[in-house]
Amino acid sequence: MSYMKALAERPSREREMIPRALLWAMLGLALSALAITSFAVVTKRPHVGTPVAGKVVAERQLILEGKSAQAVTVYAADGTLIAEMDHGGFITVIQNAIQRARTVARVEGNPPIHIVQYDNGRLVAEDPASGASIELYAFGSDNKAAVERLLDQP
Repeated sequence: MSYMKALAERPSREREMIPRALLWAMLGLALSALAITSFAVVTKRPHVGTPVAGKVVAERQLILEGKSAQAVTVYAADGTLIAEMDHGGFITVIQNAIQRARTVARVEGNPPIHIVQYDNGRLVAEDPASGASIELYAFGSDNKAAVERLLDQP
């Protein structure tokens, strides 16, 4: 009887949730990533994934005010209404991202953000209050066009 109990309590290879080889492979991957990153930092390797600087072609200060989960109102820095959107789409996404960065940085109020367009095609939303920067051109041409329309509004 105790023999059967011992067999039942013994760990079984079939009962393992994650195979041991996979665990070793994940550990190896994590250690490899750590080694590569450490090597890059120690040798002061230049950052190759950072966007190339360019000359500012257009810039505008905007205040994004979230009304609900989808609605957003856009004001100029002087308080002039630019757009009121019930379904803001990508503009709402930008507003939510900026608001999250401000919450983390403990920024009070709703200061304006900078939308900057560079001569090399970059379009960036910069928030001086929180230090956040969002590369808007990386989200596709339709989303980029939505932000560019805000730059063109009087």
